[in-house]
Amino acid sequence: MAVTQQLARIPEGYLAACRQSAATSPDGDRHWDPPACDVLDLDWAPALLKRVGEVTGLEEAHLDALRRATDGDTTLDLGFLDTPPHAIAPFGGAPTGLGVLQVAHVSKLLGQIDMPVLLAALPADEHDAASLIGQKGAVTGGLRPYLLEHFNALRDFYLDAAKRHLHMVLWWD
Repeated sequence: MAVTQQLARIPEGYLAACRQSAATSPDGDRHWDPPACDVLDLDWAPALLKRVGEVTGLEEAHLDALRRATDGDTTLDLGFLDTPPHAIAPFGGAPTGLGVLQVAHVSKLLGQIDMPVLLAALPADEHDAASLIGQKGAVTGGLRPYLLEHFNALRDFYLDAAKRHLHMVLWWD
């Protein structure tokens, strides 16, 4: 079983209801079950996407946005999602998140990143490109298509969250 990064677009009311459920449940059950349409599985692409930005000289503001989009931060109170036996991140660190304003800022900057240009700046040889960004082994369908697909999904997910004024919750599962 692979450990992959998960993201969820969540309204504040849903977070509050989950906090309340965790606080009142005898076993801390927070009743966390965001709709499938508001959850994104980024697979293991986040580290590779950040590495592409680093090695291709992505401007620091955009690189920081890419990092925040995949790392979140600890400003949201998400401890209730990390309490056994109902922890949502059994294979990774504690869940992190971004608030509505942070989501909007990150979304704007992700929208300015030209990922095809960054991917074109990698060595032409697939093996050399993979080695440079820390990918060991072949990627089914090719490294560049894999990374472009996952970046586009991340960018679009944030764009929708920003339009809907939602928080972002991130965890590894």
